[in-house]
Amino acid sequence: MASQAVTGEPGRRHDVGGVLLDRPFRIRRLGHFGYNVDDVAACLDFYCEGLGLRISDPQDLAANHPRREQLKALGDTNLYFIRHATDHHSFVLFNRRVFEALGRADALPPAVDLNQLTWQVGSLAEVSNAIDYFAAHGIAINRVGRDMPGSNWHVYPMDPEGHRNELYYGIEQVGWSGMAKPRAMHERGFRQRPTLPQVGELTEVERMLAQGIDPSSGFRHPEVLPAVHDVDGVLLSRPFKVVRNGPLRLFCDDLDAMARFYVDRLGFAVTEVVQWQGHRCLFLRCNTEHHSLALYPAALRATLGWPGPSTVLGFGFQVATYRQLKVAIAWLAQRGCRFVDLPAELSPGIDWFATALDPAGHAVQLYFSMRQVGSDGRYTPAMPRPVPPLDAWPDVIEGTPDAYTGETFNGPWG
Repeated sequence: MASQAVTGEPGRRHDVGGVLLDRPFRIRRLGHFGYNVDDVAACLDFYCEGLGLRISDPQDLAANHPRREQLKALGDTNLYFIRHATDHHSFVLFNRRVFEALGRADALPPAVDLNQLTWQVGSLAEVSNAIDYFAAHGIAINRVGRDMPGSNWHVYPMDPEGHRNELYYGIEQVGWSGMAKPRAMHERGFRQRPTLPQVGELTEVERMLAQGIDPSSGFRHPEVLPAVHDVDGVLLSRPFKVVRNGPLRLFCDDLDAMARFYVDRLGFAVTEVVQWQGHRCLFLRCNTEHHSLALYPAALRATLGWPGPSTVLGFGFQVATYRQLKVAIAWLAQRGCRFVDLPAELSPGIDWFATALDPAGHAVQLYFSMRQVGSDGRYTPAMPRPVPPLDAWPDVIEGTPDAYTGETFNGPWG
């Protein structure tokens, strides 16, 4: 199935690492995203104890704030950076009341509880050049600089409906020790556009070590469940492993304006357009996966009877195998998780999936494989099939050419 063409700046080409492209950057993948929620503890239990994600850094935003006591009265003041792999964070959770009290929500419409959606580019120069690109096209920029913790250099453009995107280069990697950088290594954060060139991270670390900073003094997630599950030959504390995050699914008031932003300005390609019960839905890719972002008309919410007011229809977590997908569903069900039905037509490119609700009412799509798109813009569409109830899935399924393809998970599962 052919994709729609990507449009850029007519007559303008940009040198991106020696390659001429339509924009001065190229998005490689979905990096991370986050939510502002009312019950942080319940959501931490769902994502960490339930799905096996790990906290890489809890950052107390009230620690040195002049209104510390007032903020503490609103509940947990930590911004939780959470990971499923070695990236410092692939998911973020924050107390909504604290977020609003700090003025972080001032630029966001009320229904936007998505803290941000973040896309990785290939170099610091791409981030810097993107700042000028967005400014030239009248796109609002929320902020630029470099975050600590995480060490990622970034620019935050806003989409037409108030979702805060982030384009970033590089992110701190958490290695075999499971420890993030200690707070003493956070001195090179930026809240303004950095001059280029900047020193590399290796140089930064060497300078910190020369100051006598102990690199093993960072935060390490405390694992409380015993590693007793045989997961394809590895003993883990849960009978499955999350190996990838995404895609994100957004409800849109103006579908065309949102599509123009993500396709024309950020460079996504339209893989597929689905008409479902009178609703036009768009599925966009930034690499070879069928889609990393899906856009749905806001009117679809009423047709589906979808829970909650959030502009996010849902987001995904990929587990390593089909067998793990089955046991992950059972694992969450035993923990009292509620599942909802998302019609298969609204998730093309993914043959087998289940949609769970987190404690805040956000839909979490669990799946094990996604169709891949070739350089010619074509992919093998799934064969139409009835979707059996979750408790009637077969023990094994026939493989497809796309099974277990795409970006691989680097490193051990445990």
